[in-house]
Amino acid sequence: MIMPIQSLDEMHQHMEKTLAICREELARLRVGRASSAMVEDVQVNYYGARTPLKHLAQISAPEANLIVVRPFDTSQIAAIEKAILEANLGFNPVSDKETVHITVPKLSQERRQEMVRLIKEKSEESKVALRSNRRHFREEIEQRQDRGEISEDDLHRALEEMDKTTNEYVKQIDQLMKEKEKQITTI
Repeated sequence: MIMPIQSLDEMHQHMEKTLAICREELARLRVGRASSAMVEDVQVNYYGARTPLKHLAQISAPEANLIVVRPFDTSQIAAIEKAILEANLGFNPVSDKETVHITVPKLSQERRQEMVRLIKEKSEESKVALRSNRRHFREEIEQRQDRGEISEDDLHRALEEMDKTTNEYVKQIDQLMKEKEKQITTI
């Protein structure tokens, strides 16, 4: 449930949060270069509780095609390996007694196309969230006008500002999407 938006500033905050979430989700998508973000949110069964890998290990990417996971508790190496395999990231982890090594394979053309599709889906989800915020804000402003709290001129100014702001954030999401698509298709 989205909280009622009290002002344009609050709407900006909601939209900034949506943009930040979109940016994080796109950063997690693999572009062919190893990154700790690729595996840090993998859920590991840690003594019966689902726990993000980043809470159980130090994760680094010392090379362009290698991720190294150093668990704080080495008895969890098997559970970490299993979680990475079950996450269906296309990785095949290999472990020794203290670390898990993940070789990041080059992206095939088919996988690149799938990644572009995922990027578009994530971007569209973010745009839907922005529009949902705009709809809730619009409803609140119209209710204020119906109650006589604001004039019709103020209503129209607020609605114009709201549309302008929403369009700016949609453009930012489109730009993020284009940059990520370019990263994936040019590697």
